[in-house]
Amino acid sequence: MENVTATDDDELVHEAGEGYKVGQKKTVEQYVKLDDDDPALRKWKESLGLTSGALSGSIGAAGDNRKVVILRLELQIHGHETILVDLDNPKALEELKSRPIVLKEGSHYKVRIRFRVQHEIITGLRYLQLVKRKGIRVDKSDEVCGSYSPNTLEKPYYEKTFIKEEAPSGLIARGSYNITSKFVDDDGTTHLLFTWTLNIKKEWD
Repeated sequence: MENVTATDDDELVHEAGEGYKVGQKKTVEQYVKLDDDDPALRKWKESLGLTSGALSGSIGAAGDNRKVVILRLELQIHGHETILVDLDNPKALEELKSRPIVLKEGSHYKVRIRFRVQHEIITGLRYLQLVKRKGIRVDKSDEVCGSYSPNTLEKPYYEKTFIKEEAPSGLIARGSYNITSKFVDDDGTTHLLFTWTLNIKKEWD
């Protein structure tokens, strides 16, 4: 499988709406202290669990500077066992380059990701995906994950499930698809960029 190219990375850019501006970043403590007299702001803070004890029990090693740790990707396939991909293991990521994931043509499936937020609030997390076959782009997706406060011992990770998709089918559709996946936030910070191969076959191996 091919490595990520500069062209692939350039294509994996979220197209923000006209006039959209990223708000000024604040620490968890600063968000907690914001004026609760604004009902909309209070509701937003509550949705993120931003209370006076927001940092209590937060997790994340002091020496690990990552703000978002993508733990795994799941392909939840109707009528078939779920395929799990460990994304927090460098060895597993490397193996993705030489070990295609097999998917039966016409299968219905959903992608679910599991991730951990640490050290600070993340806003506008997105999952971008570029699919190419024989070097030609055949699909591109941009999925909203949302905004999250740091995980805690009580809630050690978040999960996000995307909409149901259908694998292509037919003789022409069968074969290998090179996929580049990217997790990025409102600041344009890339939290994970990796490549993998999906092999569409007539039957399960």
